[in-house]
Amino acid sequence: MTAAASPVPAARADRSRRLAGTGTLLRFALRRDRVMIPVWVAVNALMVLSMPNTIKGLYATPAERADLMHQMATNPSLRAMVGPVFGDSLGALTAWRVGVYAGALAAVMSLLVVVRHTRDEEESGRQELVSSGMVGRRAPLTAALLAAAVANAVLALLITAGLAGQGALGALALGLGVAGVGMVFATMAAIVAQLTESARPARGLTSAVLGAAFVLRAAGDSGTDDGASVLTWLSPLGWLENLRAFAGERWWVLSLFAAAAVVQASVAYELAGRRDTGMSFLPARPGPARGRIGTAGALAWRLQRGSVLGWSAGFFVAGVVYGGMADGAAQLVGDNAKAREIFQRMGGQAGLTDAFLAAMVGMLGLVAALHVVSSVLRLSGEESSGRAEPVLAGAVGRLRWAAGHLLIAFGGSVLIMLLAGLGIAVGHGRQAGPVLGACLVQVAGVWVVGGITVLLHGVLPRGAVAAWGVAGAVLLIGWIGPALDVPQFVLDLSPFGHLPKLPGGRMEWGPVGVLLALAALLVAGGLAGLRRRDVGG
Repeated sequence: MTAAASPVPAARADRSRRLAGTGTLLRFALRRDRVMIPVWVAVNALMVLSMPNTIKGLYATPAERADLMHQMATNPSLRAMVGPVFGDSLGALTAWRVGVYAGALAAVMSLLVVVRHTRDEEESGRQELVSSGMVGRRAPLTAALLAAAVANAVLALLITAGLAGQGALGALALGLGVAGVGMVFATMAAIVAQLTESARPARGLTSAVLGAAFVLRAAGDSGTDDGASVLTWLSPLGWLENLRAFAGERWWVLSLFAAAAVVQASVAYELAGRRDTGMSFLPARPGPARGRIGTAGALAWRLQRGSVLGWSAGFFVAGVVYGGMADGAAQLVGDNAKAREIFQRMGGQAGLTDAFLAAMVGMLGLVAALHVVSSVLRLSGEESSGRAEPVLAGAVGRLRWAAGHLLIAFGGSVLIMLLAGLGIAVGHGRQAGPVLGACLVQVAGVWVVGGITVLLHGVLPRGAVAAWGVAGAVLLIGWIGPALDVPQFVLDLSPFGHLPKLPGGRMEWGPVGVLLALAALLVAGGLAGLRRRDVGG
């Protein structure tokens, strides 16, 4: 009698077949993201590594640091923004000041990478072609998660090496914590990519979860000064701050990141095995191409309305938070000359409260630049997926098709900045006119970034993704430049560096007019390029 074959080798062979081609797909994914991933990692790492010197200049003496800890213990609005302080060392203050934001940036990077190499590939039809070869069923998802893991591992390594001088264990804890947040949202994006039928709602839903995580952490931290709130523990960003890097590390908190990532990855693999390529568990609702979506502009609004509404709600909430923080920030700065100087470099020479509000309005403008890039690049998505050609095959010209999306992109940036100004007025309890005007001024800088994106899409469609690098560079200059005391000519490389500092400053129409004219020229150049090239070419 022949002995029955052992099930162990058979199981291993089955797993090997399902993962066949993973290495090749991983190399391909990293090659495609050879610009995006390094930019995200570099911006995040530089933000973290620049902070010790900044804090050393702001709070040079033990007395100043003790006063900071006392102010944070009694200032719930600022705790909601950056979290509680657990130690007075440079490392602990660095983790306090940028830890949550570094984790959030790692989360955004990770969800973009995973969605791009899963649902994006299926939506474009490329995944079906790849799967027709010697590629296992789980290989694409595994390659996407490994690409996110590589990006987060490099980020963790840079943070650990750069902050090792402040304490090796604390640097390792912060690096692993930031990477852990990134992997939690990478695996979450892997789940959402199985549920939705297209990449845009996958990115939107995962981003909404990230926003909810920030709100939960903020709500918990505003109520307690030790991170012990249940709401804080419900958020992965709360886990990062409760890791307490440089302040008596709680290493067991890392197990929360590991467990969440493993469980979510398991769910994603299970869902991926239960559907066909290109299908989803939550299919899009069909509808006739007439009536409300019977024109190119109406179709553009239908495609982008979820994104616009989400950004609008987020900016209004952010405005309320920043407005409520204004007086508390002024009390926190107090007589600290260096902190006052930084706020004045960001927000102008007006009173400290107005300087803080101007700095926050400027930050919202920088973030709005990300919105306009995302919205303009929807044109690239429509072309690469093949959906633009059926629209253009009808009685719709290229300029008319593009105009619908550009109206949403540029008009949406005006809407979200107006809602941010309204939120600031509500949160601070002041007249809406000055802050609404300050927010509208930022639109000129946002439109320049949008114009660059249109130009890249029209002239170099394959390189249009470089617009994210432009937006990242502008964000880096505006966010970190004033704190690092960089030369003025570096700040002037950003269009936002030429805008008047409002509220509190003097309105200057000249720079605003020049930026608006530049944005118009960039858009015109991009549309001219779009008319002269092949669609999808």
